[in-house]
Amino acid sequence: MRYSNIFLSHFTQGLVLILKRLALRGLLRHVAWMSIELPFKISALAFVRNPAGEHLLIERRKAPNLGCWSPIGGKLDMRIGESPYECARREIMEEISLPLKDTDLHCFGYISEKSYEGAGHWLMFLFNSLQTIDELPKEIDEGRFRFFSRKSIDELQIPETDRTLLWPYYDRFSNGFVGLRANCDPSGKLSLTEELKLERD
Repeated sequence: MRYSNIFLSHFTQGLVLILKRLALRGLLRHVAWMSIELPFKISALAFVRNPAGEHLLIERRKAPNLGCWSPIGGKLDMRIGESPYECARREIMEEISLPLKDTDLHCFGYISEKSYEGAGHWLMFLFNSLQTIDELPKEIDEGRFRFFSRKSIDELQIPETDRTLLWPYYDRFSNGFVGLRANCDPSGKLSLTEELKLERD
Protein backbone atom coordinates (compact mmCIF):
# COMPACT_ATOMS: atom_id res chain seq x y z
CA MET A 1 0.00 0.00 0.00
CA ARG A 2 2.88 2.32 0.86
CA TYR A 3 4.41 1.84 -2.61
CA SER A 4 1.04 2.50 -4.23
CA ASN A 5 0.81 5.81 -2.39
CA ILE A 6 4.34 6.74 -3.48
CA PHE A 7 3.52 5.89 -7.10
CA LEU A 8 0.28 7.89 -6.92
CA SER A 9 2.13 10.89 -5.46
CA HIS A 10 4.78 10.86 -8.22
CA PHE A 11 2.13 10.31 -10.87
CA THR A 12 0.09 13.27 -9.61
CA GLN A 13 3.13 15.55 -9.49
CA GLY A 14 4.11 14.54 -13.02
CA LEU A 15 0.59 15.12 -14.30
CA VAL A 16 0.44 18.60 -12.77
CA LEU A 17 3.82 19.46 -14.37
CA ILE A 18 2.61 18.28 -17.78
CA LEU A 19 -0.63 20.25 -17.48
CA LYS A 20 1.27 23.39 -16.52
CA ARG A 21 3.51 23.07 -19.58
CA LEU A 22 0.50 22.57 -21.80
CA ALA A 23 -1.20 25.58 -20.25
CA LEU A 24 1.85 27.74 -20.99
CA ARG A 25 1.54 26.73 -24.64
CA GLY A 26 -2.13 27.65 -24.67
CA LEU A 27 -3.21 24.07 -25.35
CA LEU A 28 -5.57 23.88 -22.39
CA ARG A 29 -7.39 27.14 -22.81
CA HIS A 30 -10.62 25.45 -23.89
CA VAL A 31 -10.64 22.85 -21.11
CA ALA A 32 -12.61 24.70 -18.45
CA TRP A 33 -12.71 21.90 -15.91
CA MET A 34 -8.93 21.72 -15.45
CA SER A 35 -7.60 23.95 -12.69
CA ILE A 36 -3.85 24.65 -12.70
CA GLU A 37 -2.24 26.07 -9.59
CA LEU A 38 -0.10 29.04 -10.61
CA PRO A 39 2.34 31.09 -8.50
CA PHE A 40 1.10 34.37 -7.04
CA LYS A 41 3.44 37.36 -7.06
CA ILE A 42 3.15 40.91 -5.73
CA SER A 43 4.94 43.81 -7.36
CA ALA A 44 5.22 47.58 -7.49
CA LEU A 45 5.30 49.61 -10.70
CA ALA A 46 6.58 53.19 -10.68
CA PHE A 47 5.82 55.98 -13.17
CA VAL A 48 8.73 58.43 -13.23
CA ARG A 49 9.03 61.49 -15.50
CA ASN A 50 11.62 64.11 -16.38
CA PRO A 51 10.99 67.86 -15.90
CA ALA A 52 9.56 68.02 -19.46
CA GLY A 53 6.87 65.52 -18.48
CA GLU A 54 8.28 62.63 -20.53
CA HIS A 55 7.95 59.15 -19.05
CA LEU A 56 10.96 57.03 -18.18
CA LEU A 57 10.58 53.48 -19.52
CA ILE A 58 12.84 50.45 -19.59
CA GLU A 59 13.12 48.00 -22.47
CA ARG A 60 13.12 44.74 -20.55
CA ARG A 61 15.63 41.97 -21.21
CA LYS A 62 13.94 39.53 -18.84
CA ALA A 63 10.50 37.96 -18.42
CA PRO A 64 7.84 39.01 -17.84
CA ASN A 65 7.44 41.50 -20.72
CA LEU A 66 10.69 40.49 -22.42
CA GLY A 67 11.53 42.93 -25.22
CA CYS A 68 8.79 45.38 -24.25
CA TRP A 69 8.94 48.92 -22.89
CA SER A 70 7.39 49.40 -19.46
CA PRO A 71 7.65 51.52 -16.32
CA ILE A 72 10.28 50.47 -13.79
CA GLY A 73 9.46 48.21 -10.88
CA GLY A 74 9.78 44.74 -9.44
CA LYS A 75 8.59 42.13 -6.98
CA LEU A 76 8.12 42.69 -3.26
CA ASP A 77 10.68 41.01 -1.01
CA MET A 78 8.14 39.08 1.05
CA ARG A 79 10.85 37.36 3.08
CA ILE A 80 11.38 40.60 5.00
CA GLY A 81 7.75 41.74 4.93
CA GLU A 82 8.44 44.55 2.46
CA SER A 83 5.50 46.87 1.84
CA PRO A 84 4.50 48.13 -1.63
CA TYR A 85 5.86 51.59 -0.79
CA GLU A 86 9.17 50.13 0.40
CA CYS A 87 9.37 48.01 -2.74
CA ALA A 88 8.71 50.96 -5.05
CA ARG A 89 11.34 53.10 -3.33
CA ARG A 90 13.90 50.27 -3.37
CA GLU A 91 13.32 49.46 -7.05
CA ILE A 92 13.56 53.12 -8.03
CA MET A 93 16.81 53.51 -6.09
CA GLU A 94 18.29 50.28 -7.46
CA GLU A 95 17.38 50.93 -11.08
CA ILE A 96 17.73 54.70 -11.51
CA SER A 97 19.48 55.88 -8.28
CA LEU A 98 16.66 58.25 -7.35
CA PRO A 99 16.24 58.39 -3.55
CA LEU A 100 12.63 58.91 -2.48
CA LYS A 101 10.58 59.11 0.69
CA ASP A 102 7.13 57.62 1.08
CA THR A 103 5.67 61.09 0.65
CA ASP A 104 7.37 61.37 -2.76
CA LEU A 105 5.10 58.61 -4.07
CA HIS A 106 1.37 58.57 -4.77
CA CYS A 107 -0.18 55.11 -4.91
CA PHE A 108 -2.89 55.53 -7.53
CA GLY A 109 -4.13 51.97 -7.79
CA TYR A 110 -3.65 48.25 -8.13
CA ILE A 111 -4.21 45.68 -10.84
CA SER A 112 -4.86 42.04 -10.01
CA GLU A 113 -3.96 39.98 -13.09
CA LYS A 114 -5.09 36.36 -13.11
CA SER A 115 -3.08 33.90 -15.22
CA TYR A 116 -0.85 36.57 -16.79
CA GLU A 117 0.87 35.06 -19.85
CA GLY A 118 -0.53 31.74 -18.57
CA ALA A 119 2.37 31.58 -16.11
CA GLY A 120 1.20 33.18 -12.86
CA HIS A 121 -1.04 35.58 -10.99
CA TRP A 122 0.14 39.13 -10.28
CA LEU A 123 -0.98 41.86 -7.91
CA MET A 124 0.63 45.13 -9.01
CA PHE A 125 0.58 48.31 -6.96
CA LEU A 126 0.86 51.42 -9.14
CA PHE A 127 2.85 54.47 -8.04
CA ASN A 128 3.24 57.94 -9.49
CA SER A 129 6.54 59.57 -8.52
CA LEU A 130 6.10 63.18 -7.41
CA GLN A 131 9.83 63.74 -7.96
CA THR A 132 11.34 63.99 -11.44
CA ILE A 133 14.64 62.71 -12.80
CA ASP A 134 16.81 65.06 -14.84
CA GLU A 135 19.11 62.69 -16.74
CA LEU A 136 18.68 59.39 -18.51
CA PRO A 137 19.86 56.57 -16.18
CA LYS A 138 22.64 54.25 -17.22
CA GLU A 139 21.82 50.89 -18.78
CA ILE A 140 21.41 48.03 -16.28
CA ASP A 141 21.17 44.23 -16.51
CA GLU A 142 17.37 44.43 -16.75
CA GLY A 143 17.48 46.69 -19.80
CA ARG A 144 18.04 50.16 -21.27
CA PHE A 145 16.15 53.36 -20.47
CA ARG A 146 14.58 56.01 -22.66
CA PHE A 147 12.25 59.00 -22.16
CA PHE A 148 9.01 59.05 -24.14
CA SER A 149 6.11 61.44 -24.46
CA ARG A 150 2.79 59.99 -23.40
CA LYS A 151 1.54 60.05 -27.00
CA SER A 152 4.55 58.21 -28.39
CA ILE A 153 4.18 55.39 -25.86
CA ASP A 154 1.11 54.15 -27.74
CA GLU A 155 3.35 53.49 -30.77
CA LEU A 156 5.94 51.44 -28.84
CA GLN A 157 6.18 47.71 -28.34
CA ILE A 158 4.50 47.44 -24.95
CA PRO A 159 2.62 44.58 -23.24
CA GLU A 160 -0.94 44.31 -24.49
CA THR A 161 -2.33 44.64 -20.97
CA ASP A 162 -0.34 47.87 -20.61
CA ARG A 163 -1.92 49.17 -23.81
CA THR A 164 -5.48 48.27 -22.86
CA LEU A 165 -5.32 48.65 -19.07
CA LEU A 166 -2.28 50.29 -17.55
CA TRP A 167 -1.83 53.45 -19.60
CA PRO A 168 -5.51 54.33 -20.14
CA TYR A 169 -6.11 54.02 -16.41
CA TYR A 170 -2.96 55.98 -15.65
CA ASP A 171 -4.34 58.78 -17.80
CA ARG A 172 -7.56 58.86 -15.78
CA PHE A 173 -6.44 58.03 -12.26
CA SER A 174 -2.79 59.07 -11.79
CA ASN A 175 -4.02 61.68 -9.29
CA GLY A 176 -6.78 59.48 -7.83
CA PHE A 177 -7.11 55.78 -7.18
CA VAL A 178 -8.38 52.76 -9.10
CA GLY A 179 -8.64 49.06 -8.29
CA LEU A 180 -8.82 46.61 -11.18
CA ARG A 181 -9.29 42.88 -11.54
CA ALA A 182 -8.23 41.38 -14.88
CA ASN A 183 -8.70 37.81 -16.04
CA CYS A 184 -5.91 37.27 -18.58
CA ASP A 185 -7.18 34.20 -20.43
CA PRO A 186 -4.30 32.40 -22.26
CA SER A 187 -6.41 32.51 -25.44
CA GLY A 188 -5.96 36.28 -25.45
CA LYS A 189 -9.44 37.25 -24.31
CA LEU A 190 -9.28 39.80 -21.49
CA SER A 191 -12.09 40.44 -19.02
CA LEU A 192 -11.91 43.41 -16.66
CA THR A 193 -13.69 44.41 -13.47
CA GLU A 194 -13.36 47.87 -11.89
CA GLU A 195 -13.42 47.21 -8.15
CA LEU A 196 -12.85 50.77 -6.95
CA LYS A 197 -12.64 54.22 -8.56
CA LEU A 198 -11.72 57.57 -6.97
CA GLU A 199 -11.18 60.27 -9.57
CA ARG A 200 -9.53 63.60 -8.72
CA ASP A 201 -8.78 66.70 -10.76
